[in-house]
Amino acid sequence: MSRTRFTRRLPAAALAAGLALAVSACGGEAADTAAPAAGASSARLDPNADLSKQSVAISVWADYTPKDLPERVKEKLKTNLKVTLHDTNEAIMAKLTSGADTGLDVAFVSGQYAQALNEAGLLEPLHPELIPNLANLYPEAKELAFDKGNVFSVPYTWGTTGICYRTDLVKTPPTSWNDILSPPADAVKKVTMMTTERWLALPAIKALGMSVNTRSDDDLAKVKEKLLAAKPNLLGYDDTTFGDKLKSGEAVMVEAWDGWCPTSEKNIKFVVPKEGSDLWVDTMVVLKSSKNKEAAHAFINYILDPEIHRWAAENILYKVPNKAAMDAMDAKLKAANAPLQMSPSDLLKGESIVDLGEDSVKFTRLATEVAAQQ
Repeated sequence: MSRTRFTRRLPAAALAAGLALAVSACGGEAADTAAPAAGASSARLDPNADLSKQSVAISVWADYTPKDLPERVKEKLKTNLKVTLHDTNEAIMAKLTSGADTGLDVAFVSGQYAQALNEAGLLEPLHPELIPNLANLYPEAKELAFDKGNVFSVPYTWGTTGICYRTDLVKTPPTSWNDILSPPADAVKKVTMMTTERWLALPAIKALGMSVNTRSDDDLAKVKEKLLAAKPNLLGYDDTTFGDKLKSGEAVMVEAWDGWCPTSEKNIKFVVPKEGSDLWVDTMVVLKSSKNKEAAHAFINYILDPEIHRWAAENILYKVPNKAAMDAMDAKLKAANAPLQMSPSDLLKGESIVDLGEDSVKFTRLATEVAAQQ
């Protein structure tokens, strides 16, 4: 089973512009046209609509859904599916908040971005009666901090962040974020951290006992101090190739998203540090501007079919919040990749990353200042 790679988050320097767009979507005039109250429907939808007279246009990260998905949707739903790709959350946010008619019906975005879009009044409240496969989701999938009850988003994949390490190249297995921030002598200059701003800050935030969603200037000043102290001991910042660096031995310990830690390799393991971590979620949302809302809901319902949804777990190696799909996935593949065995209750021990609105710029500034420090 080959594993696909994709980049869904930008390096901090490029992220600033994207987040500015997200922030503008959450404030000013956009905020004044806020979404309907949670659970409210903007229009009555027809559960018996002829889907052959509708089509669905989605935007999603590359390699995040089956390549033959349009053919499958056509066969199952009798509707045409057009797939557009975006590289990052920031790219699709810029498109969706531009005010232009995107022609999109469904977008895949991470949870905090779905929250920002909803607060900007750009999302259709979900019509659960048109998505009966919501029943396949774990109960924990309805407890996500950015959207409790799945009012405007449906979780597609979820996971956490931790330390991925070489068992044969470290004398003592890491247990704390401080093992990344202040590595033992044998790991100095053989450690990487992520550069994307919320994940750049995560190790220091958790090591200091703070919330991943802190808005406190005092907290972030302490985080900056800890990140700058860690910088001389790093091999570098890396959001995409840390797994390869571990395999080659160039790195012995890296900050990693669980699904990107190549634990199928004999000497590589993943651990969630004792101070705790985050819970990240990628979601599907229906746009209020969609002209094919019945088909959009039917598409999401189709994705939640266990035979379709398990594709994500088996090919991306990210857990899916769909109990029926996880139960149906390849048992050998699940056994060979430890992060796939993490339970929903374990995942919910992580702290959900939520949209911080105008305070998001504090993390942008933090990442910029840490990157600029020599």
